[in-house]
Amino acid sequence: MSGYEKPSRGWGYCAPSPVLLLSVLTAAPLGLLGEETRQVSLKVISNWPDFSQNLLHIQAVGTNSTLHYVWSSLGPPAVLLVATNTPNSTLSVNWSLLLSSDPDGGLMVLPKKSIQFSSALVFTRLFEFDSTNMSDAASRPPGKSYPPYSLANFSWNNITDSLDPATLSATFRGHPVDDPTGAFANGSLTFRVQAFSTSGRPAQPPRLLHSADTCQLEVALAGVSPRGNRSLFGLEVATLGPGPGCPSMQELHSIDDEYAPAVFQLDQLLWSSLPSGFMQWRPVAFSQKQGSRESAMPCQSSPLYPTLAYLLPQSPIVRAFFKTQNNFCAFNLTFGASTGPGYWDQHYLSWSVLLGVGTPPMDALSPLILGIVAVALGAPALMLLAGGLFLLLGHKRYSEYQSIN
Repeated sequence: MSGYEKPSRGWGYCAPSPVLLLSVLTAAPLGLLGEETRQVSLKVISNWPDFSQNLLHIQAVGTNSTLHYVWSSLGPPAVLLVATNTPNSTLSVNWSLLLSSDPDGGLMVLPKKSIQFSSALVFTRLFEFDSTNMSDAASRPPGKSYPPYSLANFSWNNITDSLDPATLSATFRGHPVDDPTGAFANGSLTFRVQAFSTSGRPAQPPRLLHSADTCQLEVALAGVSPRGNRSLFGLEVATLGPGPGCPSMQELHSIDDEYAPAVFQLDQLLWSSLPSGFMQWRPVAFSQKQGSRESAMPCQSSPLYPTLAYLLPQSPIVRAFFKTQNNFCAFNLTFGASTGPGYWDQHYLSWSVLLGVGTPPMDALSPLILGIVAVALGAPALMLLAGGLFLLLGHKRYSEYQSIN
């Protein structure tokens, strides 16, 4: 299948489960949900006694609302975004039902009537292209297409082993179950999920502005042997929202690139409901772990297109929560260009995206840019003021001169 063709084939009360829990008190900007502070917790919910089957639950509790982010590597990696109008909403998981052939109702947020917004993202396929003979960076597809990797056929680590309380993060690390060429023998695909206790920015580019209402995902491909000399990689993302239509894709532009050098654009996906969910990223990926201007490579996204659930790899948590709802939309991301830099430099690429519910964080002009603008606007004003004073004082001295005649 060509990487940029629409895919042709498929995609209650809970029993006590061992749980790892971390909670911190957070302060977040006032958003559509009307909350100023949230208590954020990270939980790993495991299927006892098989601890390799687990979910990562991020819960942000405010005075009058709760945000739930449920991450899963059952099937393709996926996340549920759910917002409720009560601080007492809970996640209910019925493992026997969730892992069955008909998982409807195996995962719920209760009480159901408190749900104000719900959506899901599913990361379905990893694409690979050989761009050796491609000179047009904007071409579609960006090179010879290799058979895509279906992320539903990956084996993933036990998320409990990667839980990091200090950074409120956990990492899903995977590789294909069937890898006849050994491409993933020394490499892996990782999904690093991070929650936040306060508003701020990460230390590494692209330094997306976050709050306690959001969580960040970093997708990284490292050590995987490419099938081409100058391979580009891409990712297929499917989304399911509260309405029948696709979310809207927006491009925001700025004169400020202090937080992501040479990147003046911010892309975001917005659902058309209130409150709304969002997905926000800068159109840049990196070919080195320490992201820099030198290792930055373009991230290009395709338009969204509607598709059906049976055409995509299936996610049990999405089927369990949304039941028969199947109005999916999908889009593709491509990382890099044939001109480089590229994955081939160090066999590494990473890309970050912010997920949230409510008002998306908006970048204000940095102090550096404000200083430059102030100098640029202030210098002419000072010159005008000085010229006016000179003329005024010069005229005054002349008017006081008395002729000796």
